[in-house]
Amino acid sequence: QVQLVESGGGLVQPGGSLRLSCAASGSIFSIFPMGWYRQAPGKQREWVAVITSGGRTNYADSVKGRFTISRDNAKNTVYLQMNSLRPEDTAVYYCNKSPGYSPHTWGQGTQVTVSS
Repeated sequence: QVQLVESGGGLVQPGGSLRLSCAASGSIFSIFPMGWYRQAPGKQREWVAVITSGGRTNYADSVKGRFTISRDNAKNTVYLQMNSLRPEDTAVYYCNKSPGYSPHTWGQGTQVTVSS
């Protein structure tokens, strides 16, 4: 059973930056495309960014040009660099397999709050 642990969230002013990390247990991590998702209060969880095992990336239009997903397969870790943050980016952020794949058990997520 793979465990996912997200970290790096916090309170940041509009225009600021944060770097999220997602550490995964288990040796099968590297073979799956991985993604970051977020869920704002009262809204459904949505995907934000995905990365294949080989490093190809794709982003939701709302974050394109501001967020960068990356991964380190040797460390079983996926990252999300978030720049130019906006209040509408406020949400709990999660990582898991890319959409279309049977997800691992969801972790606790990490809270990102963008506010002045």
